[in-house]
Amino acid sequence: MTKERAPRAWQRMLSGRRLDLIDPSPLDVEIEDIAHGLSRVARWNGQTRGPEIFSVAQHSLLAEALFAAMAPESSAADRLVALLHDAPEYVIGDIISPFKATVGDNYRSVEDRLFAAIMIRFQLPTRLSLTLAKAIKAADRAAAFFEATTLAGFDKAEAEKFFGRPALAVGAFAKYLEPSRPAEAQARFMARFRALDEARRGDATP
Repeated sequence: MTKERAPRAWQRMLSGRRLDLIDPSPLDVEIEDIAHGLSRVARWNGQTRGPEIFSVAQHSLLAEALFAAMAPESSAADRLVALLHDAPEYVIGDIISPFKATVGDNYRSVEDRLFAAIMIRFQLPTRLSLTLAKAIKAADRAAAFFEATTLAGFDKAEAEKFFGRPALAVGAFAKYLEPSRPAEAQARFMARFRALDEARRGDATP
């Protein structure tokens, strides 16, 4: 009888790294792989207006901008965490909330391990303070409201029911809501990461 091989649990990245989803190592995490992957993962399962997808990289930039506006005294390190809040999706994709609810804890445990490995790789806390976690979640929900009403066909009442209504005006963030080509989104994500990373090392806020 032929012995069955264990199913492959790693993904090869364009950098050459092999990232194990079961036991991800921070040493196998590269920001270039994250930026590349996120810029090619569609938000809302691709059900958005425009000639291009609205990517998770673009969502991340929007959420970080909203976080900075909602928490203007936040540090560059905190803003870097906000930018990377959906970074595990470069490996596992953007699973819509209804499907996450169906899959349950198994999905969450994989996502949490990936997030921890990413945080360690970039010398960020694996356990966020309750205040920071709530602030990033608020920015994430604000981003979802703006995306839902601008790109995904929700009316404002329906979006408010699911995501709440931000106090901020959408006009101030309009440039973040224009779907762009993956290469452009990737370059913008990388530029913002580098600016925040440099600022937190110098203990400044860009």
